[in-house]
Amino acid sequence: MSTFKSLTTLLKETVNVSKHIDTKAAAKYIKGNMVFKGPNVWILAISVVIASIGLNLNSIPVIIGAMLISPLMGPIYATGLALGTNDTELLREAVKNFLIMVGIALAASVIYFLITPLNLVNPTEIQARTNPTIYDVGIAFAGGLIGIFEVCRKDNPRGTVLSGVAIATALMPPLCTAGYGLANGIFSAFIGAMFLFCINFVFISLATYTMVKYFGFQEASYADEAKAKRTKTVISAVVFLIVVPSIWSAVNMIRYTNFENKVNMFIEANKAIDNVYIYDVHKEDKNGGFVTVHVTGGALKAETKEAMINSAISLGIGENQIAIREHVIGTEDDSSEKLMKGIYDRTDAEINRKEMQIRELEAQISAIRSSEIPYVQIAKEVKAQYPDITSISLSEGAEVSVDSLGAQKHIVAIAGSKKALTNEQIDKLSSWLKIRLNDTTVVVINHRTNGK
Repeated sequence: MSTFKSLTTLLKETVNVSKHIDTKAAAKYIKGNMVFKGPNVWILAISVVIASIGLNLNSIPVIIGAMLISPLMGPIYATGLALGTNDTELLREAVKNFLIMVGIALAASVIYFLITPLNLVNPTEIQARTNPTIYDVGIAFAGGLIGIFEVCRKDNPRGTVLSGVAIATALMPPLCTAGYGLANGIFSAFIGAMFLFCINFVFISLATYTMVKYFGFQEASYADEAKAKRTKTVISAVVFLIVVPSIWSAVNMIRYTNFENKVNMFIEANKAIDNVYIYDVHKEDKNGGFVTVHVTGGALKAETKEAMINSAISLGIGENQIAIREHVIGTEDDSSEKLMKGIYDRTDAEINRKEMQIRELEAQISAIRSSEIPYVQIAKEVKAQYPDITSISLSEGAEVSVDSLGAQKHIVAIAGSKKALTNEQIDKLSSWLKIRLNDTTVVVINHRTNGK
């Protein structure tokens, strides 16, 4: 029993955070980092341009770099702090700065996408920011929790963790994608990206609000008791208006995400059945999800259509959630040219995506091959110069210091010989290998192949 009590006490001490947080310093830090004036405005605008370039080039490293330098989290944390401390004045300032932030980001991204000469055929990084899922909700809420923990830690430089939160919650790319939608008149992209951004804003704010309440931040004080009561009422109403739609949205997104997964399984199982080919799929988020499947090829037989419907039902897709549209090539009422163009465009986009992946893999393979050691050729050259050497072993490794744990990479050459090589021979072999392999870290070790 005493052991169990000791373990319980140890667990409580391990997970307890009250001794490790400073709410006053955290509140001061949040309030000081929510204002968008001077350098912050320019940093935000430039980071938006960098992120837009990354989206335009489908370059993930560039996008991550932009997220690291953008000062987007300040007003969002301030909103959660204001709601948690019943501070209406702080809430007004936070919302004002949040709107300024959104306006600057949209303006910068719109200007970039209006003037850029680049036009990607398959902008996958942009498309990925227009269809939020339940995972985005979870990431935003978890990121908000981690962020406020980091802000509240005592004697903390607030660096690495907040940078990680900025990357994970991905606030910058949706704003840039929304600017792309406005610049190109693609309002579906604008709405989808802004929805994702709003999800991040709401759930990071909710996470902050939750931890502010849990940590017991000092609430705003009002001289007038009636005003204090009105303020709490207003704040409670705002929290209610945020929480209830957020829960409703999260539940709907869970349902639709599950529906999308079922549709993907259905397409995989029925993409080619008899002489019919599924060439397009249109999913809608209504009544738990609805999918229109477009098929072409030969005439769709009644039993084939019934088999497809039964397949959908077996996967959990209701009969009222799926419609199969048939487009038979060659009929008078069908626009064959338009249909074939649609199939070609989709196939061409898929080919472009695959070709991009192939090029990336080829570049990786080329890099690996260029760094490979030509073992057989080296052995031939060594044998010609050093007849006493019977074998040569070359390997890439690292020397690790047991004191500092620092590692230094080098190439180890083990030369096998019947009689020991002289120091002069070892030095000469070492110098030659360094030039031959273009690597100054070569280390030569002589190994006797017999005991004589």
